[in-house]
Amino acid sequence: MNETIVWTATIGLIVALFAFDFIVVIRRPHVPTFRESVFWSLFYIGIALIFGASMHFWWDDFHAGEYFAGYVTEKSLSVDNLFVFLVIMTRFAVPPKYRPKVLLIGIAIALVLRGLFIWAGAAAIEHFSWTFYIFGAFLVYTAIGLVREDSEDAAHPEYKESALIRGVRKIMPVTDGYRGGHMTVREAGKRMITPLLIVVLALGTTDVLFALDSIPAIFGLTKDPYIVFTANAFALLGLRQLFFLVDGLLQRLVYLHYGLAAILAFIGVKLVLEALHSNSISWLNGGQPFDWAPVISTSTSLIVILATLTIATVASLIATRNKKALVADLEADERGAELQDLGQQHSPQVTDATFGDGDTPKGSQK
Repeated sequence: MNETIVWTATIGLIVALFAFDFIVVIRRPHVPTFRESVFWSLFYIGIALIFGASMHFWWDDFHAGEYFAGYVTEKSLSVDNLFVFLVIMTRFAVPPKYRPKVLLIGIAIALVLRGLFIWAGAAAIEHFSWTFYIFGAFLVYTAIGLVREDSEDAAHPEYKESALIRGVRKIMPVTDGYRGGHMTVREAGKRMITPLLIVVLALGTTDVLFALDSIPAIFGLTKDPYIVFTANAFALLGLRQLFFLVDGLLQRLVYLHYGLAAILAFIGVKLVLEALHSNSISWLNGGQPFDWAPVISTSTSLIVILATLTIATVASLIATRNKKALVADLEADERGAELQDLGQQHSPQVTDATFGDGDTPKGSQK
């Protein structure tokens, strides 16, 4: 297998899929219907599954199994991202028809940043044998933190602006409201950014915080950087459609954080056991492996992950099946977003807008 050719072809495929999604979003900005969200979510999941199945032919079953275990883990952890994405969208009152656009660009930024994380993680694992101990302990610590959250905190997380976002606000002037689908505009003779760009940066950089959990987690399932990258990439592809598909269900997944905590704890323990089994640290057991430490297979990991997610999801839906207040809250949020969108139609006219959605604002300079 020529690694250069495989990496080039894979990155080309992922970029092409993102570009296709971007063209669709920019050409017709709108709020996706439930049927549309279902179709495209299944489409991207199908591509991810086909890609994994193809590994059986051009690689082997072992690596294909690692890919599927990593993909399921990353996909489940990405659902947790959607909680915060929803908070950010609500916090900035993003008009519904522009949400697909900011989600897609934010996810693209997240994939690039995750690529850097993966490269750094792979380099650390290759050069420092104790990295797995650190990863494992961190995952267990994160799992304990998730368990301590109650269901209300998990379903309604808070968003605090990062240092990057605060820095951007200080450097660039921000308009007092949205300017259609534009991210930068020229007003009063100076270039300004709109809240839409702030939201994009917030989505992309917030995902990095989640990568601190997900990247070590998938390295607990495979040490191959290619599988780590592809599992992350295909998990993020279709995340935009998944947001609109499960938007209403997010408030009902009250036990999801317990399920994710169990998965992270399981992988964390798996990492530590593998580190003990292949120990080479001189001051630990004389630099000799701990023969008693079991090695958990990829197939076992996949079964545990799927079973945990199923139990957490079913338990959540049963526990919230009679909570009509959740539906009322969701409808109220949607009405508020629609009113915000309506208000933007009467915002000040702008000139020389860039990064727009293809339409030229009235009064623009030509």
